[in-house]
Amino acid sequence: MSVTDTLFAGSIPGLYDRYLGPLLFQPYAKEVARRAAALDPPRILETAAGTGIVTEALHRSVLEAEITATDLNPAMLDIGAQRIDSEKVSFQPADALELPFGDSSFDLVVCQFGVMFFPDKAKGNAEARRVLRDGGTYIAVIWDRLDRNPASLIANDAVAALYPNDPPSFLARTPFGYAKPEWIERDLRAAGFDRIEIDTIALKSQPVSARDAAMGLVAGCPLRSEIEERNPQGLQAAVDAAADALQQIESDGTLDSRLSAHVATAIK
Repeated sequence: MSVTDTLFAGSIPGLYDRYLGPLLFQPYAKEVARRAAALDPPRILETAAGTGIVTEALHRSVLEAEITATDLNPAMLDIGAQRIDSEKVSFQPADALELPFGDSSFDLVVCQFGVMFFPDKAKGNAEARRVLRDGGTYIAVIWDRLDRNPASLIANDAVAALYPNDPPSFLARTPFGYAKPEWIERDLRAAGFDRIEIDTIALKSQPVSARDAAMGLVAGCPLRSEIEERNPQGLQAAVDAAADALQQIESDGTLDSRLSAHVATAIK
């Protein structure tokens, strides 16, 4: 994993929230919130919370729960704190591999699209298990293969074609590079979980245009850093190339964007 893969700074958090939220994150946030509501947990920890998209969905679905949302990047959490104003919800910078909470502190731990970024995935899972009470639940959402997420694949390939001798590979390497259920189960078992279910869930993006999807997939994530390393003035050309390519799945100004991700549920 490149050192830039976890860099969400500058204008990236705002673009991430505005453009990638409806394209990638909101559909699965609803699924996580639905599952959380069925558990009715009093205390929820969210790791890799980003800009609070899942946090907001959890708060709406489990109104009485105390929710602590954490992320390695304070700039991401700042957007979440602006989104949600509730005494039930707090935002705290924290490393998911070294959580600053006591053992058995939470009833539910949620991590949506964060585990792929953990340099030690078993350790991140073990920290989630440590802070769970006995019988508590860990829900981790992890992207399926890149070829099962066509908008991301199209953007990846369009940008790679601009740099044939040194193609940027962030999307394939990190968000979509941990896609095998057997890997996910292996790392959950290594963390001490033995009651594990993994469902592969297909959903669709919220309505977005090809141009907005390109902005999010190219400028709203660490792919941007890879492009700027190769050409400091190359970002706009990369966004344009991705937007043009994404028109193949756009109809009447809206992408037909299908998504696939694994939802892993593990009980302590």
